[in-house]
Amino acid sequence: MSDQTKFVLSERDIPEKWYNIIADMPNKPLPPLHPATHEPIGPEALAPLFPMELIKQEVTGDTWVEIPEEVRDVYKLWRPTPLYRAHRLEKMLDTPAK
Repeated sequence: MSDQTKFVLSERDIPEKWYNIIADMPNKPLPPLHPATHEPIGPEALAPLFPMELIKQEVTGDTWVEIPEEVRDVYKLWRPTPLYRAHRLEKMLDTPAK
């Protein structure tokens, strides 16, 4: 296991995809419910609140989700927070993470 904890990415290291853990979960979380009907909310009900591209990312079953180029461009300008590796969590979970 690497001892490095804090990671500040250069432009060339900015990821192009993010990992969707839900795709690999054996028991998927239940969909959000409409507050009035208590029925599962579909994309059409979320559309007034969120951009359709964000809704697609939220409901996808894909393991890897493309990060929009516009978002990556903003990260190239300024990454507000470095990434931190959770060494203690990895140790507690006895994970083989590398």
